[in-house]
Amino acid sequence: MPATLEWISQNSADAERTGSAVTADLADGALLDAYSQAVIRAAEQVSPAVVNIEVRQRKAGGGSGSGFLFTPDGLILTNSHVVHRAADIAATLTDGRRMQADLVGEDPDTDLAVLRIDAPGLVPVRLGDSRALRVGQVVIAIGNPYGFQYSVTAGVVSALGRSLRARSGRLIDDIVQTDAALNPGNSGGPLVTAQGEVVGVNTAVILPAQGLCFAVPIHTAKLVAGRLIKDGKIRRGYIGVGGQNVPIPRRLVRAHHLPVETGVRVVSVEDGSPAKHAGLAEGDVIIRYADRPVAGIDDLHRLLIDEAVGVPSALSVLRGVEVVSLNVVPAESPGRREE
Repeated sequence: MPATLEWISQNSADAERTGSAVTADLADGALLDAYSQAVIRAAEQVSPAVVNIEVRQRKAGGGSGSGFLFTPDGLILTNSHVVHRAADIAATLTDGRRMQADLVGEDPDTDLAVLRIDAPGLVPVRLGDSRALRVGQVVIAIGNPYGFQYSVTAGVVSALGRSLRARSGRLIDDIVQTDAALNPGNSGGPLVTAQGEVVGVNTAVILPAQGLCFAVPIHTAKLVAGRLIKDGKIRRGYIGVGGQNVPIPRRLVRAHHLPVETGVRVVSVEDGSPAKHAGLAEGDVIIRYADRPVAGIDDLHRLLIDEAVGVPSALSVLRGVEVVSLNVVPAESPGRREE
């Protein structure tokens, strides 16, 4: 090939490669811009409903957290641990208005609480469907970490269906894991989709790990909030035993065709409790409740729900090498009764 033609051919190829690179850069830029615009829109939609919560404790000290308006008449969702045992709660809106907030009710077992403020012109969030979330989906967290009000972070849904232990000791199921950065003060703030719909209540981080953040799904929050608004509390059943998870010898599992290989060994029975009245004894191993298998304490907690209170239910235990059937009537958990 003559030198001139070779030079033209080479430059044409270089120009083609350069054009492809520019096109790719423009495409990447458009995607990043679309992502940015989605985060901006979601933050602008939700931020007016985000509330900075300041708490003065009954004893010395105080704290702060986040919350968000979910009804136009001033109801706020936040975390129970933000407002637990508070003597005074103040809420500050994005427009600078600061006012007294009243505790409607709280549920430490799901780390959720509902507050109420009285103010005109309140704009609530739109609640989404946390059951429709997908791993990898973009989510945005808005809150007040370390007092830096209305901070926005973005990330993705890292996992679904996690379990997280509340400060009360019970497991919270169906937790949403995200890598949208959370810090102290974000607690109680909303986790939001790119469409501006709230799908979770930010509740916890694992320190010193990075990117391990968790939110209570909004379908749980809706249920709990409804009960708190109606009754001011969540009723849960209790039978009055202290227990520990233990393995069951395989020969007993086979001999009795048990549905579980572990159970709950009773280490203490409270005087006057439903368990005491039912005849439960120390050393018994609980394996079934209400015809449902019980492999551990968390299974038992999940079964002792509101509807279980006052309802006679079958309780199966291993007593020595025999299966014994008892009848127990759960009472309302003392922790949920009015003080």
